[in-house]
Amino acid sequence: MELSYGRELFGDRYAATPAECAELLEAAVAVMQERADRFAGIQRNHTPTEQDPFILVVVDEVAFLTAYQSDKSLRVRISAALATLTTQGRAVGVGVLAALQDPRKEVMNIRNLFPDKIALRLDESEQVDMVLGDGARDRGAHADLISSRPQQGAGVAYVRLESSPDPVRVRAAYVCDDDIRDMAAAYGGDAA
Repeated sequence: MELSYGRELFGDRYAATPAECAELLEAAVAVMQERADRFAGIQRNHTPTEQDPFILVVVDEVAFLTAYQSDKSLRVRISAALATLTTQGRAVGVGVLAALQDPRKEVMNIRNLFPDKIALRLDESEQVDMVLGDGARDRGAHADLISSRPQQGAGVAYVRLESSPDPVRVRAAYVCDDDIRDMAAAYGGDAA
């Protein structure tokens, strides 16, 4: 719902229904595979260019598309595309950012395929290690203690990068509705 507010920023690369999401994810896989074929034997790491920019696939409420999706064929298509993108996409400049409310393995069975992880406020201390990896809470990631008061806890998170086992506390800036409207007007449409 939040992403739909600025949908003009995404041009024709926005999907809301599970069927549209499956198509968009499969299109990203096709781009990834085309790049892999073209780059094979030429380069091992992707450097973004105007012709081959870094593509970030953003999936909000990923559990709705995977664990809670009632249409089995869509669930299989979406899960396969996500698994393909998370295991092969980074080398050719296609990344996935997926958000979910429930970090349990049965809800997100491919969570270990995401190399970098972000934990916003969590309900239970056990969830911290589910999201950020074993021992993250012992190393200072107290995401279960982030305040539920918006003035104190909004935007606060712990980030664990693949390159370091140590989580880092961060705070994201708040972007108000007027700012989103201004960005969509300035950069949406043909600019997307």
